[in-house]
Amino acid sequence: MRTPWDIFCTVVDNYGDIGIAWRLARGLVGEHGLDVRLWVDDLHAFQRIWPAIDPEADEQVCEGVTVCAWRTPFAAAESAQVVIDAFGCALPEAYLDAMSVQSPPPVWINLEYLSAEPWVAEHHGLPSPHPRLPLTRHFFFPGYTPDTGGLLVEADLAERRGAFVRSGIPAFWRQLGLDAPQADEMRVSLFAYENPALPDLLDAWAADPRPVTCLVPEGRVIPQLAAWLSVPGLQAGEVHQRGALRLHVLPFLDQDTYDHLLWACDLNFVRGEDSCVRAQWAARPLVWQAYPQADEAHWDKTNALLAHYTEGLESEAAHAVSGMWRHWNGMPDAEGMAACWAVWRTQLAAIERHAEAWCGRLRLAGGLTNKLVDFVENKIKCRVFSNP
Repeated sequence: MRTPWDIFCTVVDNYGDIGIAWRLARGLVGEHGLDVRLWVDDLHAFQRIWPAIDPEADEQVCEGVTVCAWRTPFAAAESAQVVIDAFGCALPEAYLDAMSVQSPPPVWINLEYLSAEPWVAEHHGLPSPHPRLPLTRHFFFPGYTPDTGGLLVEADLAERRGAFVRSGIPAFWRQLGLDAPQADEMRVSLFAYENPALPDLLDAWAADPRPVTCLVPEGRVIPQLAAWLSVPGLQAGEVHQRGALRLHVLPFLDQDTYDHLLWACDLNFVRGEDSCVRAQWAARPLVWQAYPQADEAHWDKTNALLAHYTEGLESEAAHAVSGMWRHWNGMPDAEGMAACWAVWRTQLAAIERHAEAWCGRLRLAGGLTNKLVDFVENKIKCRVFSNP
C-alpha cells in the first residue's frame, strides 16, 4: 500500500512558493508513484502558473495530484502519513489535532527555502518537537552540496531541454510572435522584483553597439519599465524600441513555457528561488535577484551563491558575473551598471561555457525529490524497528 502524502502551501509573493510546491507534488506522483494531496490557499494564483487548475473547485485531480482548496475554517480531513508544510506555513489547528491522534504519528517535514549559505548543511534534517502535541517536525533544507536536501529537478529535464534546444527554438520564437534572432542579437529574459538598478541596465542595453531584445513576462517590474519608457502603462503584446534595445512584453507564462523561455534566451534575469533554480538547470548565463530582506540579509545569500557559482570560473569572467549580480542586488561596493554590462559583454563566451558546465555540477548535490523520499522512508523504517 502506498503511503499518502499531504503538502500544504500558502501563496506568498504571488507565485514562487506554489511553483515549488507544484513541481514537488508532480515529481512525487510522476516519478515515485505516490498518492499526494496539495493544499493551496490561493487557487487563482496557482492557475496563473498552471492554467488547467480550476480556482473555484474544492477538490480536483491535476497531473495525478489531488489539489485541495485550503479554506478557512479548515474542513475536517484525515491526516496523511507524511505531511509537508512548505516554507514553514502554519498548519491548520484542526489538521494538527488529527495528526496528533494518528499512531504512529506522521512524518512531518518543514520544507525550507533554498540557500547556498554554509549553515544549511548543519541544520538539514534536524528535529523540532511540537511544544504541545506529541509530534516532531524535521527541517529539510534544499542546497548545493550533497549533505543538504539537494535541488528540485525532474528526472527527464536534461533530455527535454536538449530536444528543445536542438529543434524547438525556432517554433518557440514564432509562438511568441518574434522573428529569428539576428546574427549579433542578444535575447534576454527579465523576471524581476522592483529594482533601483533597472533604469541603468535599460540605458546600458539601449546604448549597446549590438541589438538587445528583452522579453518581459507580465509581473511586478512592468510599472518600472513603463516609467522608463515614459508611457502610462504596458500590456502584454506591446513592443517598444529605444536605441539598440527592443522590449517585448509577454503574457504571464505557465511553468513549462517559462522553462522554454529560459532555454531559448542568451541571458536570463531571474528572482527568488524557483526561477533561479530553473535558470541554473537551463544551462544559460543568468543574473539572480535575491528576495530583498531587512538589514540586507539577502546580500549574504547572494554572496554565498556567487561563491559556489563562480568556483572554477576564469578570474575575469568571475569578476564580470560578480559585478553584475552584486550591482543588481544593490551592493554599494559594486561598479556602475554600464561598466558591469560592458565587462559582461567581453566575457560572454567564457560565461556561456561555465553555465553549461555548472548545470552538470548541480547534479552532484542530488535531486530534492529523491532525497526527500529517502529521508521519509528512513524515518518510517526507524519507527517500525523501534516499535516491533
